Amino acid sequence: MKQTIVTLDQVKEIENTFPTPFHIYDEAAIRENARALNEAFSWNKGYREYFAIKATPNPYILKILQEEGCGVDCSSLTELMLSEALGFQKDDIMFSSNVTPVEEYKKASELGAYINLDDYTHIDFLANTAGIPETICCRYNPGGVFELGTDIMDNPGDAKYGFTKEQLIDGYQKLMKLGAKNFGIHAFIASNTVTNEYYPTLAGILFELAVELKEKTGANIRFINLSGGIGIPYTPDKEPNDIKVIGEGVRKKFEEILVPAGLGDVAIFTELGRFMLGPYGQLVTKCIHQKHIYKEYIGVNTCACDLMRPAMYGAYHHITVLGKEDQPCDHKYDITGSLCENNDKFAVDRMLPKIDTGDYLVIHDTGAHGYSMGYNYNGKLKSKELLLKTDGSVQLIRREETPKDYFATFDFSDILKDMKY
Repeated sequence: MKQTIVTLDQVKEIENTFPTPFHIYDEAAIRENARALNEAFSWNKGYREYFAIKATPNPYILKILQEEGCGVDCSSLTELMLSEALGFQKDDIMFSSNVTPVEEYKKASELGAYINLDDYTHIDFLANTAGIPETICCRYNPGGVFELGTDIMDNPGDAKYGFTKEQLIDGYQKLMKLGAKNFGIHAFIASNTVTNEYYPTLAGILFELAVELKEKTGANIRFINLSGGIGIPYTPDKEPNDIKVIGEGVRKKFEEILVPAGLGDVAIFTELGRFMLGPYGQLVTKCIHQKHIYKEYIGVNTCACDLMRPAMYGAYHHITVLGKEDQPCDHKYDITGSLCENNDKFAVDRMLPKIDTGDYLVIHDTGAHGYSMGYNYNGKLKSKELLLKTDGSVQLIRREETPKDYFATFDFSDILKDMKY
């Protein structure tokens, strides 16, 4: 059974100050998980986790991870600006973007961030705009499909990201002529894998690539970034990844491939988002309507604007009805929001306990790619974010949006400009 961050009594108490809906994050669990990750890769002297800001772009969350030794992975100007405001600088920042505007490369260069080039043509583009730094990274796309045993995990050949191997070899040589002295390798070839074999398999691919690049170009390879891809079990029947086993699997590949090739001082980086935050955030909402037509519908006081993964991907998010955890799941419901879209559903044909108007529902695993993917369709406003701190108190870390926020980019009507709420 998936556990909720807060109990029914806690939610009732919280709602006296912070009415539902809200995303809530568990600080103690976030810290514990970050420490377990760092321990799992402590065998590598240069290891560092660069948290993918895109997953949960909240400065209070980023500060927690910063205190646990993490850097940040940025992919936009605003993410770079957020990182700068928090005091991340130079090698604290990995800038991995694609179709990159000039101003983003300039900002990354100004901050001294590691720049991870997504495309061969970006070499000249960067050289002509921000200049080539001494240390630079290139993103690899192996093409084809990525398989683990008999299972197809993803299709890198259909992805828009990265260099081919031939482009990498030529690109390293070109970058050295333009002044680059140190290199990194980066790849992301599968998403949300729930298997301890993904990272070691990817590591083997990249370690062998590093040996080949060193032999063919003479490049000084300083780090290998395994990127993200370690997932979480959204359904309660799956076992979570064991980061200790994963770290040991990568170590074995490191000793087997890199050390004999004279690359035993290469640093290992990771760029995790979902693994770092996913299970440690939940969306808490309330049943405000019931509808009985051809199906049974439970209408809640949030919508896909607060969590769009189910509507966008048909993704499963487990749901707990607070206070009814031990009751039989003998009612079939669609759990819906209020958007004028029929896909605005958090669950379809979900077996749950009988739900009454006023019941609180917890939607699990929203800590990454939850709030951050929200939007304002139908003029809907995104909810607040709360932090359950280690001392048990609850802190508002982002207020809910207001109509004034929604209209702030218009310069049309004094009524809108002077709005009080």
